[in-house]
Amino acid sequence: MSKKLRTEAVNHLFDAILSLQDREECYTFFEDVCTVNELLSLSQRFEVARMLRDQKTYLDIAEKTGASTATISRVNRSLNYGNDGYDMVFSRMQNSDPENE
Repeated sequence: MSKKLRTEAVNHLFDAILSLQDREECYTFFEDVCTVNELLSLSQRFEVARMLRDQKTYLDIAEKTGASTATISRVNRSLNYGNDGYDMVFSRMQNSDPENE
């Protein structure tokens, strides 16, 4: 993570996020912190990443999510050359999914 990003303010935001206990608390907090468009953009990028990991094509992803090919390419670059944050979360989500047990 960039040193410019590692600030006290970002630490406070992440601490607040880590204090959330369930999905409903996430909705309550993020609806106050983000605009609707910001939250939809974040969720769109996450869905794009999930679909890329599932080997979906750019065309399928664009049709399902409405994401531009530029957004899909940026997410793909993060998946391939980023800090492995998506992979970490996908792995944890898969391991905690009761359907996978």
